[in-house]
Amino acid sequence: MPDTSKIVLVGGGVASASTARELRAQGFDGSITLVTRELDKPYHRPPITKALLSDSGDHLVDVATPSFWDEHDVEVLTRSAVSVINRDEQIITLINKTVLPYDRALIATGANVRRLNIDGAALEGIHYLRTPANAHKLRAEAADATHAVLVGGSFIAVEAAASLTSRGVRCTLVMQESRCLERTFGSTVATYVETILRSHGIEVVANTDVAAFTGDSRVTGVRTADGRQINGDLVVVGVGAVPDTKLAAKSGLEIGPTGGVACDGQLRTSDRRIYAAGDMCEYVSGVHGRSIRVEHEKHAISQGVTVARNMLGSGLDHTEVPYFWTEISDWITLESVGPAREWDEELITGSVDDGVFTVWYLQGGRLVAAVTSGRPHDLDVARELIADHPAETDRVRDVLTARV
Repeated sequence: MPDTSKIVLVGGGVASASTARELRAQGFDGSITLVTRELDKPYHRPPITKALLSDSGDHLVDVATPSFWDEHDVEVLTRSAVSVINRDEQIITLINKTVLPYDRALIATGANVRRLNIDGAALEGIHYLRTPANAHKLRAEAADATHAVLVGGSFIAVEAAASLTSRGVRCTLVMQESRCLERTFGSTVATYVETILRSHGIEVVANTDVAAFTGDSRVTGVRTADGRQINGDLVVVGVGAVPDTKLAAKSGLEIGPTGGVACDGQLRTSDRRIYAAGDMCEYVSGVHGRSIRVEHEKHAISQGVTVARNMLGSGLDHTEVPYFWTEISDWITLESVGPAREWDEELITGSVDDGVFTVWYLQGGRLVAAVTSGRPHDLDVARELIADHPAETDRVRDVLTARV
C-alpha cells in the first residue's frame, strides 16, 4: 500500500533539498512539502561570492533541474514563511494561514547575515551577500565602481574581495582580525592567504572595527574605530552569520549553548518527530566528542541524507567528518576537514612557499583538523585520523611523517 505519511521540510536551502532527494531515493512515496520564505527554489550559496560576482553564473546556483521537483513529486512553496508549529497537533501553519499536517518535519532555516547597526547603516551602496539577488545587485554596481571597501576578515569578505579585484575594482579589507582567515586556520595559513591577496593589490587594514559608514544618501566609505577614513564607491559587509532559530524557539524546541537548535547524534531535536539540519543544527558529534554546529554547505547536504534515512527509521548517528572548501578567485583553493575549536600544535607537510602544503592541527596529540592547498589526498588521511577517536599520538605522528 502507498505510504500516507506526510513530511514537511521547513527551509529552502541544500539541507532540505538533500532530505527530499534522499527520501525519494530510499523509496519513500508519501507526501513531501518543502516550505521556504525565499523567492527561489533551493539554491547553492557558495557561488554568490564567486561566480555570480564574475558573471551571471546562474546555472551554478541551481540545486536541481527545474523539472526535478515535479518529477519527484515534491511540492515546493516559495515565498511562504511559517507562522507557528503546533507540536501537539502536528500542524505547521504558514503566514498566509495555509495549514500543513505532518508526521515528521525538518527545520533547516539556516542562518541570517550579521548586520552592523552603526551610523550610516541605511545608506545606499552597502551590500550583504546572502541571495543571488544580492550578488546580481552588487555585480551591477561594481561595473561602475573603482574602489570597494569590504568589512570582515573571513570567507565572505575575502572571497568577495578577490572576485571584485578580478573584475578590476580596487579593494580594501577592514577587519578585527590580525590576518585574513586567522580565526579559522591560524597564523600559517592566514599569512599565506594575506600574502597572495596583497600581491594582487588588495589592501588589508587589520586590528580595527568599523565605527561608521560615511556618506549622505549613498555610502562613500567607512570610518574605523581608530579614526581612519577609507573611501569607496561601495561597501560589502561579511562579518558572520547568526543561526536562525526564531521558529524553533517559538515552537518550544531546545536551543543549544552555541545558539543552534539542540539535536542528538541522529539530528533529532527535543521533539523526536522534528529534525534539524544545516547552519542552525547543533548536534552531538561522536566524532568530535562534543556538540558542534557547522556552517558549510557540504555538511548541510550530508546532514540532509542522515535526516531522510532517520525519518524512515534507520536510527543512524551522523558521523560525517565536516568538509569545507574556499576558492579565492583563481588564486587560492583551500580544502579542509575538521573543524577545530582549538589546537595546541600545527604540523606542516609540503611547502607553504610553493603553495602546495597541508597544515595538520593537533590538540593534546590528537588530530582535530587539517587544511590543504594542492594536496587533496591528505584529506582522506585526515578524515581517518579524526574519526579514530581518539587516535594514539604516536600513530598520528607516524602517519604524518610519512606524508612529508
